[in-house]
Amino acid sequence: MNQTTKYANYIPMRELNTVDKQLYPFDAYNELLEQTPVRYDENRKCWDVFRYEDVQYVLKNPKLFSSQRNRSNQSLLYMDPPKHKQLRDLVNQAFTPKKIEQLAPHIREIAEDLLDPHLANGRIDLVHELAGPLPVIVIAELIGVPTTDRHTFKHLSDLLVKGARDDSEEAFQELMDEKAQAHEELEQYFTNIVNERRQALQDDLVSLLIEAEIEGQKLSDLEIVRFCILLLVAGNETTTNLITNAVRILCEQPELQQRIAGQPTLIPTTVEETLRYYPPIVAIGRVASEDVVLQGQTIQAGQQVISWVGAANRDERKFAQSEQFVPDRKPNQHMGFGFGIHFCLGAPLARLEGRIVLETLLAKMRNMKLEAGAELQPIQSAFVFGVREYPLGFDAIR
Repeated sequence: MNQTTKYANYIPMRELNTVDKQLYPFDAYNELLEQTPVRYDENRKCWDVFRYEDVQYVLKNPKLFSSQRNRSNQSLLYMDPPKHKQLRDLVNQAFTPKKIEQLAPHIREIAEDLLDPHLANGRIDLVHELAGPLPVIVIAELIGVPTTDRHTFKHLSDLLVKGARDDSEEAFQELMDEKAQAHEELEQYFTNIVNERRQALQDDLVSLLIEAEIEGQKLSDLEIVRFCILLLVAGNETTTNLITNAVRILCEQPELQQRIAGQPTLIPTTVEETLRYYPPIVAIGRVASEDVVLQGQTIQAGQQVISWVGAANRDERKFAQSEQFVPDRKPNQHMGFGFGIHFCLGAPLARLEGRIVLETLLAKMRNMKLEAGAELQPIQSAFVFGVREYPLGFDAIR
């Protein structure tokens, strides 16, 4: 593995070298956005891009900025057109707005089943007992695997997005070994599922992928398996952090919590503002396909480019009152789900899950707050913004 790939996995900037700054990196982002909107980091051997218009330019130009950072990985995340569009169009059949909305009653039932046992106690570990399990249960059912395996899925998918504990060679190698082991276990699990479906098709995504054709060709088992892994990781991590980040905002701003509880029609736009204000994904990597000049800086072909959507979403040139959480903000052209051809495939499902969980929480409790004495720990990842756990106290509505 070359140095460029290596350093892109780390917490990216010396400016974020404390827990407090990792829990709230946006002040550092803002400084960089204003002072060095496009900069080259010698330590990590890659470019950082911060302004909204520049981040959008990188993400909407796949011919200039390729997603193929790892040619051995043929997942949608690392695929360029035309194969990317063909596979994405195929899977969109399972993610139509109508099909997603039909899941709403079942998602609400799952949310209530997870939440109700904790109402009498007035506390819940939000990440581990609600925001984490819910999206894994939903995506497991969509793919066609038993929900009894969700704890294993959660653990393995968390490993795939984990960051190194520090900048040492030892920590990096340890991380790579953990990820390789997790990927191998998931590949074997989904290979078994594919083999079972080839014997007897069912009404699930794996069966849809088995039957599908792209330009007259069936998908290989490996393509199906890797897509299932992508859905598991993307459908799990992003939604878990969306839900947790939304509740974190409501706890940090109690007056906002009271307003939305009294005006639940604001919940959909609150979800959108969460994606702008505390986005689950703060950075997206690309590789320059040719020399490109951006803000007077020449990015050379083959160099990595990190687009900081977490900074772009706070760019005051695009968003009025960019540092304020505005629950009814319209329009809200955030890039919390990315932008361009790699816009998050599961965005409609994540939005629905986020909306339903907030509706359920605000219908069943008041005065949500982080438990006294709790010390939040950030997820150790250069690209993911969230916390490892969130002990939530509340008053149940009787």
